[in-house]
This record gives sequence, structure tokens and C-alpha cells, in this order.
Amino acid sequence: MSVITLQLGQCGNQVGEQTFSTLIDDVYSKSIGVSSQDNHDYIQTCLSTFFSQPESKSRDGSFDLPKARAVLVDMETKAVAQSLQQARKSGKWSYCPEQWYSQKRGSGNNWAYGYCVHGPRSQEDIMNLVRREVEKCDRLGGFINFLSLAGGTGSGVGAFVTQSLRDEYPFSFMVNQVVWPYSTGEVIVQNYNAVLTLSHLYDTADAILVMENDSLHKICSQLLNIKNISFRDINKVIAHKMTSVLQPSLAADLGTKHTCDLGYIVERLTPHPQHKLLTVKNIPQMSDIAKEFSTYQWPGLLKNLRQMLIADSPMEEGINWEVKPATRTESGHTCFNRSISTLLVLRGKETLSLDASMFSDPNIYAPWVPQDLASCVFRQPRWFCGYEKAATLVGNSSASVKPLNKIIDKAWNMFASRAYVHQYLKHGLTEEDFLDSFVSLEKVIDSYTKL
Repeated sequence: MSVITLQLGQCGNQVGEQTFSTLIDDVYSKSIGVSSQDNHDYIQTCLSTFFSQPESKSRDGSFDLPKARAVLVDMETKAVAQSLQQARKSGKWSYCPEQWYSQKRGSGNNWAYGYCVHGPRSQEDIMNLVRREVEKCDRLGGFINFLSLAGGTGSGVGAFVTQSLRDEYPFSFMVNQVVWPYSTGEVIVQNYNAVLTLSHLYDTADAILVMENDSLHKICSQLLNIKNISFRDINKVIAHKMTSVLQPSLAADLGTKHTCDLGYIVERLTPHPQHKLLTVKNIPQMSDIAKEFSTYQWPGLLKNLRQMLIADSPMEEGINWEVKPATRTESGHTCFNRSISTLLVLRGKETLSLDASMFSDPNIYAPWVPQDLASCVFRQPRWFCGYEKAATLVGNSSASVKPLNKIIDKAWNMFASRAYVHQYLKHGLTEEDFLDSFVSLEKVIDSYTKL
């Protein structure tokens, strides 16, 4: 089952390119821990899902490189050109040279310009590229869209393209991976852009996979010991998280292999239309140097990962162990990160016999969720990216409420004084559009708060 990715805007293109690179690096990793036949099956499953493979040899007798099932979109050519170049330089994979779209002028960090101007103008050209990619698939498994919430193209054009995909492929599964802006601010109008994007994605995407820049920065600084952190370092962390979910694994409750079966993931993790925000936590995370001198056991890894979920910690360092499930304040509010559903992916040694029942504790989940649907476990005995043991937890929980509240509050304070609103109105947006977005996200927050 093939998955097509759309890389939207500068951030989306950079994250998408890094994700494909990480997929390939894992595929051709030297440390595998399984038989050559199992490894061959793993490689073929990954390549057929995310890459189109050449069926014939080139003139010199060698096979062409696998080509990513991707469409690259940006209103400026720089990010697209860099992604195409980085893929070629790797010597392991490439993009289809004609599967990209760009113009000469960006969206100026203006969501309205991206959604109301660039989106309609470029719609037919972008959708033609998508159709061409879909025609290459024997069986389309769905779409993964990479974008940022802060800018104009990734957010504005990204929201418009997601809507166009939903209109043309109404029964295809769609997961949007969004990068949450720094709380300190990257763009002065980033909170407007984030509110408008999220409210529109909630109407069109099946799931929204959230990656917070603040948390990613902490991982780079405290776990990976990177001194001068660049966006490429952050993108590598995002790609590692995404790849740890997307690579082949065995669903324990079905007994069949699922390679990013988006339908299964959406079904298990987003059972309600008001709850679509997903987060990814993985363990261990360390630098390549530290990896050589570190030892870790499954009981400790799983115990830490479970507490990371309960206490809503982005990493294993600094976990608050005082937070316990099922505890409430005097007013009746929960004191922990309550979940609707989780998906646990175990990779490496001893995974097939590992007991992961601690993630089935009903106290972790909302009371209306059936216990047999609250958690599911995927297993893969093959090592992952050089880690002999690795665990990833995708959760639908109240973790995103706090940062979402902050963004809405900041955006509303600006909107109340009509700061920069005229920049959006002149491109076709109305004040009612802003108000509708605020109302939509307030409903989302209310739904998660009531967990």
C-alpha cells in the first residue's frame, strides 16, 4: 500500500526531505538484528510504500535510484531546489525531477495570501502533480502532508491544498504533520496563521500530528548535546519520530504486518471528530557517540515512556514522577495528561515477547473509551536506526491543550486590537473568518479539557 507525501512550504520541504533520508538510512543500516530474509522483506515493504522503484536498468546496466512518492510545493524555488539537490547528493534516493511546483514570489508569512491567492492560482497545477503520483500507485494508502503553522505558504497554501485533496479523494486517509512555532515567536503574525490553519485542517484532515519546536529544541540541547542548534538538527529529530512510526511493524492484535496503514492508525487514534491532535514520544534519544557507550533494558524504557505520557514530558530527562493517573484537583479537573488512545511501537531485541500491558491501564484513558480500543501495540524485531531497543508512543491526549490555548490567547489579543488584520482582509479574508476559527478551536479545547 503506497503513501504519497506533500511537502508544503519551506519547513514542509525540509522536514519531508529529511524524513525520506532517515527512511533510507534505516533501510540500509548495518545493525539489523534479524535474518537476511526478514531484512529483505523489511526493505522491500518500506521502499514500495514510500518510493517508486525502477523496473528496468539504465544504459550502464545499473538500476536507477528509488524515487520518493512526493510532491514538492513552495511559492519560492529555494527550498524546493535545496530538497532536490540534497536527495541527489545522497546517492541513495531521489525525487522525480518533474514532481514539484513553485513560483517566483512567496506568501510573505500571510496566511490569507497563501490560502486566498496562491492556493486558487496553483490548485490545478498542484493537483495534476498529485494525480500523476497517484497513477503510479497500485493501491493508494493515503496522504501525509508536511507543513509549518507559522509561515504563509506552508500554512495558507497547505490548508488550501489539504482541502483540495479532500475534495478530490474524499475516501483517502489524510494525516497532516504540522510543526508548532516557537512560543517566543518566529513571525509576528504566527499566531494568526496557526489558528487559521488548525481550524481549517480540523475540517479536512483525519489526524494532525503535532511537533512542537520548543520541545524539539530541548531534545537537541539536552539529549543530543548539540551546542549550536540549527533547523536541520530539529528536522532530524522530527524525521526520527516520523520514521519510527512509519517503518514496517507487526500489529499484535491483527497478526498481519502494517506499513503505515494510515486507515488503521486513524481508526485507532482518532475515534472522535473533535479529537484529532496527536503527539509522538520516543525513547531512547541520544547522540551517536553516546549510543556506543549506553546500555538500556526494556523495563526501564517502558516505565519512562509511560510516565512521559502521563506527565506530558517530551523526553526522558526531567520527567515529573509525582504525577499519577486518576488524580484530580478539588475542582474535579485531572492532574495528569489524560489520553483517548495510544499506539505503541516497539522495535529491536525481545520485542515479540515483551509485556506492554502497563499501557492498557484504564486509569490513563477517558472513561468513555472501550478498554480494548484504548491502546494497541506494534512490534518489529529489527533494530531501528542503530538502536537495538527503541520504543515510540503516538498518543491522542490533552497534551496539545496548553500550547493551543497560548496561541489562541495571543492571537485573540492581537485580533481584539485589530493588529495586522488589514493585511489579511485585503487578500479576501473577512473578520468573520477569524471569529469562526477562534470558535472552532475553542470547541476543540473544550472537548479535550473535559477528558
